[in-house]
Amino acid sequence: MNQSPPPPLPIAPTAAVLVIGDEILSGKVEEANVAVLARTLRPLGVLLMRVVVVMDDIDTIVREVRDLSKAHDWLFTSGGVGPTHDDVTVEAVSRAFNVRVVSSPPMEAMLRAHYRERCTAGHLRMALVPEGAALEVTAEVAWPTIRFENTWLLPGIPEVFRMKIPVVVARLKQSLGDERGHGFVSHAAYVKMDEGELKPLLDCVVASFPDVAVGSYPKWLDPSYKTKVTFDGRDDARVLSARDAFVASLPAGEPQRVD
Repeated sequence: MNQSPPPPLPIAPTAAVLVIGDEILSGKVEEANVAVLARTLRPLGVLLMRVVVVMDDIDTIVREVRDLSKAHDWLFTSGGVGPTHDDVTVEAVSRAFNVRVVSSPPMEAMLRAHYRERCTAGHLRMALVPEGAALEVTAEVAWPTIRFENTWLLPGIPEVFRMKIPVVVARLKQSLGDERGHGFVSHAAYVKMDEGELKPLLDCVVASFPDVAVGSYPKWLDPSYKTKVTFDGRDDARVLSARDAFVASLPAGEPQRVD
């Protein structure tokens, strides 16, 4: 099974997510944005390395934004960009980067046009941005998404968060350039063996393919398989080779299926 790995690919850009909201930590709202973002970043070749969840506390957010933005190529915040008292992300990000909070004239104009005579001071709070922030848009998504340097300020509402994803993709593709050809790919095998039985086979494929990430995930109460074994990397040929080598090591009759 031993195979020499190919020359290493360029180091993958890294990302972190800072999820902000008392409602997440109290269990009142179920977090739904991290998985969406992770599935978005993988094909782009961006490695999501860390997720941090914090309350609506400015000092805590400031500290985490400073640390995470320095340690990763991209930081994405989720939540805290609305008009109410507990929406403190803009202020916290501004403090983290030592800039003022200012009102964006284009965003203020869009808010006034949308709400017309119903526009309130509360509505206009949604035009606040860190001074110097970029307002990212696409032809399809006209409402700006705030980005300050490598830090994106995304909404916490899952439906709105998903609406912003095409803007993130467009900007990251532009930034990554040729590196977009090295996105992560994933293949899997589904077997009726449990992890205890699979361990020596997994150890062998891990040793033979150090450049491929191998994971095993038990499944209960599903008659079609007991364990899903995944193979991930940025070289599709290597990932497929690892999966096929694993499959070849299985007893007769396994796996039930592959993808």
